[in-house]
Amino acid sequence: MKQARRHFLQTATTALLAVPLISFRAVEQQRRPLPALKPRALKKGDTIAITSPAGAIWDNRQTDLFVSILQNLGFKVKKGQTLSEHFGYFAGTDELRANELNAFFADPEVNAIFCAKGGWGCARLLPMLDFNSIAAHPKILMGFSDITSLLIAIQAKTGLVTYHGPVGNSGWNDFTMGYFKQVLMDARLVTFFPSGKTEDLPLVLTPGIVSGTLCGGNLSVLTGMMGSDYLPDWKNKILFLEDTGEEPYRIDRMLTQLKLCGVLQNLKGFVFGKCVKCMAEEPDKAFTFQQVLEQHIKPLGIPSFAGAMIGHIENKFTLPIGIEAQLDAEKGILTLLEAAVNG
Repeated sequence: MKQARRHFLQTATTALLAVPLISFRAVEQQRRPLPALKPRALKKGDTIAITSPAGAIWDNRQTDLFVSILQNLGFKVKKGQTLSEHFGYFAGTDELRANELNAFFADPEVNAIFCAKGGWGCARLLPMLDFNSIAAHPKILMGFSDITSLLIAIQAKTGLVTYHGPVGNSGWNDFTMGYFKQVLMDARLVTFFPSGKTEDLPLVLTPGIVSGTLCGGNLSVLTGMMGSDYLPDWKNKILFLEDTGEEPYRIDRMLTQLKLCGVLQNLKGFVFGKCVKCMAEEPDKAFTFQQVLEQHIKPLGIPSFAGAMIGHIENKFTLPIGIEAQLDAEKGILTLLEAAVNG
């Protein structure tokens, strides 16, 4: 009897130990990089669908202006139901927003999907996305801020290259428009330069030149995804980040979380764009934003700089996620090593 009980306990213990190992291996397998799946480049006459997968739109004039901008570029526009829906602070229920995104990917008339605004709510949609359908209908998806969770999850799950760029209520000025056209319409090997203004000169953290795969977005949104299976393998990545309205101690806390999760240690390069309104309320009792970056990023010993034209700013890059690029930290530039779309 004792021998039978001992055999049972040994068998049960072995089985219990195997469960986390199997789960861990499954997650690791999901995170292996997939081959880059590039959508077709945009051309005049294509149809762009506008959706709001996060926050509600309270001023219809923003939508009308965005439609006019796209039409003046020569595109047709298909407006989603989410542009006029209100469910608390969301542009409709989770189901409505997820179904609209899935439908736009599956719609043969739609060539690209642009987001009207950020806010909050995209991460709530991830379990409802049809990743198989998205992979079967590759097309451009662009946005930033809260859209980060969609961009990173879709790229990690399908290999589809996604685009961290302007949304509908961004400033579509010459600088922003120029990079949008070069990346998504002209399929160029783009070099992303500082704007030339004194306030946009790069802050070099660690000089050097390195190549890797671009990935990134909003720091707050990214840290909110930690622990999920919607994230990529961080090896060989050049991570770019941005944020707004976060005091230095919060940036410190979030970068610490990325370190504890093993993200920072695996990177090949690092770029922080702009952190808008990120001053401490009591500066005499706090680190500066620059000091926080130096504490977390310099010890990594990888090429890194801050101040790129990424974030909640008027002049904005369109950066592809999942494309190979070269980072020159001393000059503060990024250069695509391959086209971000199929010409």
